[in-house]
Amino acid sequence: MKVFAIGSGKAPLTPELRQQYMPSEVPATLRLYLDGKMEQFWFRGDTPGVVFLMSVESVDEAREVIGALPLASAGILNFEFIPVGPLAPLGLLIQGK
Repeated sequence: MKVFAIGSGKAPLTPELRQQYMPSEVPATLRLYLDGKMEQFWFRGDTPGVVFLMSVESVDEAREVIGALPLASAGILNFEFIPVGPLAPLGLLIQGK
């Protein structure tokens, strides 16, 4: 299943927080990518935060995986989880063929 994990923070990371958290956040995120749990990731353009496209078994698994990341576990980033799937109405275009 695909899940968007949309993270937002109250403000951009200060240099001190960046120095404290990013040395562990980046490798942890890359491990999720290499393990196939995270397919794509972006910085948000509207507010401080990130968007992850995840490939997981459930929304609960997505919550667990993201909750273990340093910025999420410290409460610096809060996440919303949105499960997504194929656009089923497109099937109407090929019905009867």
